[in-house]
Amino acid sequence: MRTITLYLIVFATLFVAQQTIAQEEYQSKMDKLEKQKERITVQEKEALKIEVEQINKRLAKGDINNEEADLLKKEAATDRALNIENRLAIIDNQVRLLERNKGILLPSVANDSTGPNAIEIGVWVDGKPAERFLFKDSGWKRDLKYDRRTSSDFVLAIGLNNALIDNQSLNDSPYKVGGSRFFEMGWQWRTRVFQNTNFMRLNYGFSFQFNGLKPVDNQYFVTNGNETELQEFPLELNKSKLRMDNLVFPLHFEFGPSKVRKTEKSLRYNIDKSFRLGIGGYGGFNIGTRQKLKYSENGDRVKDKLKRDYNTNDFIYGLSAYAGFGGVQLYMKYDLNPIFKDAAVEQRNISLGLRFDL
Repeated sequence: MRTITLYLIVFATLFVAQQTIAQEEYQSKMDKLEKQKERITVQEKEALKIEVEQINKRLAKGDINNEEADLLKKEAATDRALNIENRLAIIDNQVRLLERNKGILLPSVANDSTGPNAIEIGVWVDGKPAERFLFKDSGWKRDLKYDRRTSSDFVLAIGLNNALIDNQSLNDSPYKVGGSRFFEMGWQWRTRVFQNTNFMRLNYGFSFQFNGLKPVDNQYFVTNGNETELQEFPLELNKSKLRMDNLVFPLHFEFGPSKVRKTEKSLRYNIDKSFRLGIGGYGGFNIGTRQKLKYSENGDRVKDKLKRDYNTNDFIYGLSAYAGFGGVQLYMKYDLNPIFKDAAVEQRNISLGLRFDL
């Protein structure tokens, strides 16, 4: 008897709990539907506001006259009013379904054009989407632009560095071929030059260049007044390197085919796996020069990091080019300015390596 009584108590408790949960779920669904009804009017009014702004822009540009603008505004207001009426009717029907089915809401069409809590607004001009907006609970956000002519990415380059010296072959360079290197990193923007073809692009941005020179034959750089020259170091050097840090602003004309991907919402030119050729140059400033020396003295290892002017040129300018497929290209740059000011024999930095668009 006690066991039966206990089962009845447990059953009654579970039944009451189940009814309570069902009632809470029912009320939660009703509350969500009521909130959706409140959002509908806000969404449609905001949509009408954006459409009126677009009409005013067309009026200011002279695309339409005042009479046409007024007519378009009236049509937009009528459409939004009908949208409010129809969408509220959908919510009211869902409320009746919820009541009739004891809290179970059967699947139905979406309340908005992009989901239960969002609505997309499109403004079309001359048969093409001019602006698209997406309204969510957080507010209006500008959606994907139809034709994006400018893109950007991170640029990284690395390779060998050396110097071309007047009246001297590169084979006789006083700098190590394999040990002298350069490193470059920066950001670039790529803009399509013509409206209906992406064969030519304009690449521009900024980069940090780090050009290194390692002398041969145990030499290092010494400043004698206004001139900088190589001299033999009194001790045996483990490392001798001069590094010039530059901030430059590259500008290239880029050529190459593209794959066109066109949908109702977007127009994109893809060059990820296509051949590209860039020709241009750069200009900027030297932001630092330093020499690093490593050697042993009296059994102690010594590292000297000397940050000085070394009579290097303050202004940097040169020519550069690259060619390759996709995001990897062969890259070459050449400084037109001499490395050192007032030098008896002019030297100009030259680099060859790989360039990566990331």
